[in-house]
Amino acid sequence: MNMRRWLTGLAGAIAMLAAGCGGGGGIGGTGAPMGKMRVSVTDAPACGYDEVNITVEKVRVHRSASASPDEPTGWSEIVLNPARRIDLLTLTNGALEELGEIELPAGTYQQIRLVLADNAGTSPPANSVVLSGSGDEIALTTPSAQQSGLKLNADVEVPAGKVLDVVLDFDACRSVVKRGNSGRYNLKPVISVIPVLSDAGLRVVGYVDPALVGPDTAVSVQTAASGVPPTLVKATIPDSTGRFVLRPVPEGNYTLVLTSPTHATAVMTGVPVTAAAPTTVSTQQFPLAPAAAASAPVTVSGSVQPVDATVRVLQSLTGGPTVEIGFVPVDGDTGGFVTALGLAAPLRTAYPAPANAPITFTADPGAAGLYTLEAVSGGVAQAAEVDVNVAPVPPVTFVFP
Repeated sequence: MNMRRWLTGLAGAIAMLAAGCGGGGGIGGTGAPMGKMRVSVTDAPACGYDEVNITVEKVRVHRSASASPDEPTGWSEIVLNPARRIDLLTLTNGALEELGEIELPAGTYQQIRLVLADNAGTSPPANSVVLSGSGDEIALTTPSAQQSGLKLNADVEVPAGKVLDVVLDFDACRSVVKRGNSGRYNLKPVISVIPVLSDAGLRVVGYVDPALVGPDTAVSVQTAASGVPPTLVKATIPDSTGRFVLRPVPEGNYTLVLTSPTHATAVMTGVPVTAAAPTTVSTQQFPLAPAAAASAPVTVSGSVQPVDATVRVLQSLTGGPTVEIGFVPVDGDTGGFVTALGLAAPLRTAYPAPANAPITFTADPGAAGLYTLEAVSGGVAQAAEVDVNVAPVPPVTFVFP
């Protein structure tokens, strides 16, 4: 009799547990409304590589930004079976690679972890770079990614009864670090988490002149508030027709920056981005066509310690804004860096461009050849002014305590 009562109670408990794990009508087992998170990955341009490959095993999400990857509760996962190898450099001009979706209780999630496969025993390597022009494929060292995943701060809201699209914007240029002359490369991930609730807009589209088409031409949108260092939000390279798509871009007002080693830098201020519709800054008939540079760029070199610091190039236009011209790769063993900076005066115009007419730029001769190198380590920034009008330029050294 006691055994029968125990079995009856166990059956009832199992029935209650099964009901709690279900979710009819978008309500979770705790009675909380449910939503979905769909995760995709995209990329910004890379420096000096034909391919940057990663192999994704899973995506993990948690409500807490401080949760340990070994925390036994609170983690939800998108598992890719089999793991998916992705060449990040194919994901430019708004292209997205969907990784999957998961149903979650509605609410805020503050941590995402991207778990990559191990290189051990794989051919080709699960995570690798292919050097431009050589065809050599080299394994990327990604020690933390294989155990606990690449930690990303998210702070995204999953709405009840809806799907939240989250894009992991992987900046391959900043994420691959050369290790001196050792022939080794490390993956030091720079990834932004961008929530997207509308697919109608949240993008900037346009064309550059065909003369600028090439792997070294970049188009970006940046925040450029007065007195605040600029933040690059999204960048890409134009396709073979000169067309570019910057997507996704959060709602707001931006400065668009076009850079090329053979042409003057072009800046368009006041570019609005909305969720309702794409923002078009130029057309194929009337593309962005800055003047060709009359002189070759000037080489600037230097070093930074510690070697895990980052270096970028800024240029301040007369009366503002200050914009980011480019990111400078730092050698992961020596801390050395080399870049090339143009002598031509930057050009500027304002959005919107005139309809059915060429886009006219105004030169800013007061800013010609004047740059700032900014190094950042541990959240602390150092800056050095560089004038390439006076060559040769002395080496620039940054040392952080």
